[in-house]
Amino acid sequence: MEDQRGQDVLGARTVKRVTLRDVAEVAGVSHQTVSRAINGKGEIDPETQRRVLDVARQLRYRPSRYARGLVRQEVVTVGLIVPDVVNPFFPEFMAGVFAAADQRAWQVLVASTENTRPRELALVRSLGRQVDALVGYLSHSDAQLEPYVGAVPLVIVDRGLDSSTYALVQVDTSAGIRAGMQHLIDRGHSRIGMIDCAPVCDPLVRHRTFLEVANEHALPIDDSWRVVGEQSLDGGAAAFEALHAAHPDLTAVFAFNDLVAIGALQSARRLGVRVPDDCALVGYDGLSVTDLVDPPLTTLHLDKRRLGELAVHQVDQLLAGELPPPALLTPRLNIRGTT
Repeated sequence: MEDQRGQDVLGARTVKRVTLRDVAEVAGVSHQTVSRAINGKGEIDPETQRRVLDVARQLRYRPSRYARGLVRQEVVTVGLIVPDVVNPFFPEFMAGVFAAADQRAWQVLVASTENTRPRELALVRSLGRQVDALVGYLSHSDAQLEPYVGAVPLVIVDRGLDSSTYALVQVDTSAGIRAGMQHLIDRGHSRIGMIDCAPVCDPLVRHRTFLEVANEHALPIDDSWRVVGEQSLDGGAAAFEALHAAHPDLTAVFAFNDLVAIGALQSARRLGVRVPDDCALVGYDGLSVTDLVDPPLTTLHLDKRRLGELAVHQVDQLLAGELPPPALLTPRLNIRGTT
């Protein structure tokens, strides 16, 4: 059925549990081989492992945690992997996951990669052995994830608008950047800088869209108007200082998230740059903390709780035996005091 926010939501359905021996029979291997492939033991031929995992996914096989004596089998447990529990974006997202899981009487186990990319794969493997399904902010490709995910149902959140063999919850980042850029252009700005993130957190969608819009409007902007900053207040401050030093004539800055934008606002004050009189500022995410800064931050607001709810809806469909189409959430421009 369709909920009031336009997303297709399938109710939970009862399906026959596929066993390890079912997978072995279809794949034409022993059940010991299936076990080694599912658990990523690395003791089998890579092509055999890939074939077994393909069959396991096709059959919607889920390892039985009950057999391992971890938890009661009838309790659905979802593993949630986020990059950072301190960044105020992720607690709001997690709250949406918790609320949607609670409606289903599910439990959630949370782990953080601490913004360390190699840690992702280790968490996918270790947490995946304890849960019925995984939800994660993961930057690795499907091929890189496959040996670590095994047959555990997986929902990937905001990895860019790409196709995947896993379920996806996507943010239409390009639409958000276009809305923010168009707002600045409509306000008369043509010398616009961008504080961007490292490619690991976004596959250059922000940068590419930023330059596309600049070219469409014949703005005098090139790669030198983009500075990559760390995801912190200090990172935003340092990036704004670098942008202002390179282009003292800039009149607007687009930051890749609100935390960085607030750091940029602090840096502007130290440099004697008045916001928005001398330089307008646009953030991204719509964090509640932006209500506390002066002037209030213009931002692309993203419904982070809804993002978490959609991730759980995707899990629902995976557990019902369906690979759902990507769920898409579009940011909304919230115009306030910094533009």
